Parts: sequence; C-alpha cells; structure tokens
Amino acid sequence: MSAVQTIIVGDDDAEMRLDRWLKKRFPQLSQVAIEKMCRKGELRIDGGRVKAAIRIAPGQEVRVPPLPEPGPAAERSERPLGPRVTDSDAEMIQAAVLWKDEHIIALNKPPGLPSQGGSGLGGRHVDGLTTALLFGFKERPKLVHRLDKDTSGVLLLARTDRMARALSEAFRSRTTRKIYWAAVAGVPHPRMGTIRYGLVKGGQGRGGDNEKMIAVHPRDIDATEGAKRATTDYAVLDALATRASWCALVPITGRTHQLRAHMAELGHPIVGDGKYGGSGQENLGDGWGAQLGGEISKKLHLHARSITFDHPITKKRITITAPLPDHMGRTWKSVGWHENDVPDDPFADDA
Repeated sequence: MSAVQTIIVGDDDAEMRLDRWLKKRFPQLSQVAIEKMCRKGELRIDGGRVKAAIRIAPGQEVRVPPLPEPGPAAERSERPLGPRVTDSDAEMIQAAVLWKDEHIIALNKPPGLPSQGGSGLGGRHVDGLTTALLFGFKERPKLVHRLDKDTSGVLLLARTDRMARALSEAFRSRTTRKIYWAAVAGVPHPRMGTIRYGLVKGGQGRGGDNEKMIAVHPRDIDATEGAKRATTDYAVLDALATRASWCALVPITGRTHQLRAHMAELGHPIVGDGKYGGSGQENLGDGWGAQLGGEISKKLHLHARSITFDHPITKKRITITAPLPDHMGRTWKSVGWHENDVPDDPFADDA
C-alpha cells in the first residue's frame, strides 16, 4: 500500500472530473473504489469532502488516501482507458469523422447522441465512444466544446492535452466562428438582426423548469439573479411563404440552449423544439413543438453547419462543413430549399 498523498492540480487538468483525473493517474482504481473513498471522506479537496463527479481546478490540493499497488493490468498503461465500444458504435462514430490530422478530429455528430454523459442521458455518448477514434494514438481524443443531444453537426475533438488547451482558449477568446442552420416557425422580421436577450435558468428568476432557459430583456439582466448576457446573430436564408424559414444563426456567446431560447423569444421557435416551441409559446408556427405538419419530421431542426478556426499548430484558417442530417435533408427537399443556393457565411461583408 502507498502512503497518503497530497497532489496539486495542474493547469493541464482544469475542469476534469475528479474520478477521471484519478483513473488517469492511478489506473488500478475502479469507479466503485473512488466512490467509496468519497463516501468515507478519505478523498478530499482543499480539506473538504467531495463527490466523484466534481470538476477540479488548477491549484487545488487533492488528498489521496493509501492506495493498493498497481497490478499487472494497471501496469499496461499504454492500453487506452475508457468504456468498451461495440463494433456497430465504432463503425458509426468513425463514419462521422469529417476531417482529421495528428492534432484534431472533426465529427458530424448525429442527432440524438449526447456529447457527454449526464443525468438521464445514459452511457452512450461521444465522449464514451472516443476509444474508437484513436487511429494509432495512445490518448483518447478530448471534447473541447459540446452540442446539445438533439443538435447535429460539427464537433471538434483534440488528440492531445496540449491541443485541448489551445482549442479551449480559442473558444474562450471567440476567435472561432460557428454557423448553425435551423428551420424556424414563421419568418423573422427584419430578415437579419441580432438578439441580445439575457438567459437565466428556469429554476431561478421567474421560476419554472430548471433545465429550461428563460429569456431576460437586456434592461433587466443586471437586476435578475443568475442572468447572463447572450448574443445571437441571425439571417433568413429562404422562406416557405410566411409559414417557416431557413435561418443561419451565429452564437456570439455560448450559453446553454442559447439559440433555441433566443429564437423562441423572437417568436420563431426552431421546428421540432418541444421545450421552447410548445403551445404556451406565442409564435407563428403550427402549434406544439412548432411543427410544420404533414411528413415533416418532429425532430429538432438545428444543425451546426460549419466551424472556422485558426489551427494552433499550422496557423492556417480552417473551415469544416457538415452535411445536414437525414431528417433535415428530407425537410429541405420537401420545401424546395437547396444548400448550394445560399452563401457559406451570410454575415460576411461580401455575401
């Protein structure tokens, strides 16, 4: 058995879950063992009791109790850590790769697949499938941003810790540009604009569903507890009379459910959005969930169409584009919208 250890969390491990950080350092530890140490108070951060799922921060002191010596299985540290991936899931996630080099992997995330695990999301998610994306590397690729479970489109993974830090900083400094496509109820007027409503969790402020974001008028943001400023640019690319429209959306900030909540507040919720397009919402759609009716899919019509970023190593400006998922492709075909008829970036000066 080893002695009690006090380990300082480094910058490289910022925002990592405590249990994953421990397994990375001590491969012999099981999830059950970590949970037990937490329950008994043997595992502590800055002297306080913790849960296994807490996220750690640089500079924190982690007290680790005496641990069993690693056995032969743990000594094979080159074996990738992570859950077992079925052959069908491995084939699916590998088919989703849009682009890769030795530093970055870009996926076209399918709708319905969570980016990470969480309450009610089950164990099948992008982060849990990354062992199928090694492609000769020893480290599992790491998520550097996320998409909602029902949102499809471009998702970047870093193949090393160094690249994860560089891409995370690019997202924080807003040097990356993400353009989403959505089908929305009605036609926004004006046809191009900026939404600046703040957002607060439904469990705060005016009350309601804690998982639903509530829009707050810009004048009320500072006076609303928990509210955060949020900004979205939108542009109408095409329309189906006054019934529905194809919009490009650019999230200037990155708040939870930002695009969905902003479009609903504008009165034009995203097609298939039962959370923000329900019958209690005043909008120009056709009822619950902003459905269009007929053969149009009831799935969420929100897709991360493209992402543009400066490659941290090559310094080249990279743009990656993801084709529409099947259900949105069928809607586009049904209403006569064509991908090649619109500019890649409708907000550009020369568009």
